Amino acid sequence: MLGFRKREGRPAVAVQTAPAPGPGAFPQGGGERALYRALRESVPIIDAAVYKLRRLIGEFQAVCPDGEAQKGLREFLETVQVNAAGVGIHEFLGIYLEELVTYGNAVGEMVLSGGQVGALYNAGLDQVELEADGPLGVKVWALGPHGKEPCPYPEMLLVSALNPAAGSPWGTSLLRGLPFVSEVLLKIYHTLGVNWDRLGNVRFAVTCKPEGMGAMAGDRAGLIAREWQDAMKSREPRDFVAVGDVSIKAIGADNQVLESEVPVRQMLEQIVAKLGLPPFLLGLSWSSTERMSSQQADVLTSELDAYRRALTPVAMKICKTWLALAGFDPVCSIVWEEITMQDEVDHARARYLTAQARKLERELGE
Repeated sequence: MLGFRKREGRPAVAVQTAPAPGPGAFPQGGGERALYRALRESVPIIDAAVYKLRRLIGEFQAVCPDGEAQKGLREFLETVQVNAAGVGIHEFLGIYLEELVTYGNAVGEMVLSGGQVGALYNAGLDQVELEADGPLGVKVWALGPHGKEPCPYPEMLLVSALNPAAGSPWGTSLLRGLPFVSEVLLKIYHTLGVNWDRLGNVRFAVTCKPEGMGAMAGDRAGLIAREWQDAMKSREPRDFVAVGDVSIKAIGADNQVLESEVPVRQMLEQIVAKLGLPPFLLGLSWSSTERMSSQQADVLTSELDAYRRALTPVAMKICKTWLALAGFDPVCSIVWEEITMQDEVDHARARYLTAQARKLERELGE
């Protein structure tokens, strides 16, 4: 009546290249997750790397255009309950990142209380099951004593995948590829322990030649054995005195333990290359120049930025949900703190040189 034309509804957009329903990529099973947990428990350097990534990721600030909303959101992020004994959004994201790095997927939940987001919960992957919901979605099932049941409020769930394959909702663990290398490394360590137990704890061979002893050879040999055992069991130094032709040799003293430094370093290099952390952060004092350390710090910065990009949508969804339920306009941005792996003097010198270059460019342009 006012001259406006009725808009025609747009048809639903379908993914043209999506495969037909059928068997495709398989999700990660409980056995694979148990293997990754065993890796972290058996190889300390892997466990240390995961915890260092969790601490190095840093913190962020949620910025809102409304000052009142900004104040309320900041208080919520600092005081929100996390699981049973945690507090704060950074505690939640730390556990979330740890699950994401270890297993390739992470699931969280915003728990409502009185119409507001009252708590954040990190769901273990053994408690849920992920299922592809079409080419652009993922469905979360809760595992209980009566089987699996669909989560009634999927909009309150947080699901992430680390480096997923094309067309798959399941991510890739950072520890993938390390079981074989770790098995070789643990085998070397076990062999070292066995060799030190054999060669480090010296055993002796006491040989008595019973020449001229006649019928008393057995009794004299037994007496020598008892005296030798008493001398070895004594905590104080004792001399061993024997009559006759008696020789004592250390068993295994002439054997040489295989060199382990080179193979152990080769295995550790593979592990460190997969984890993406500089060796000096893991306590490995490998020779490196100052320039090499600076380049490794730059590479680590790019690695941390990649993990931040995976966590930013999760933090953004939590902030927008709280703002909407609190009656504010759900508009905000996530600003991460700067990653400073270099000396502040180097940063100041870089800014000074950049300013000089810009000044020269303006003068030449004029």
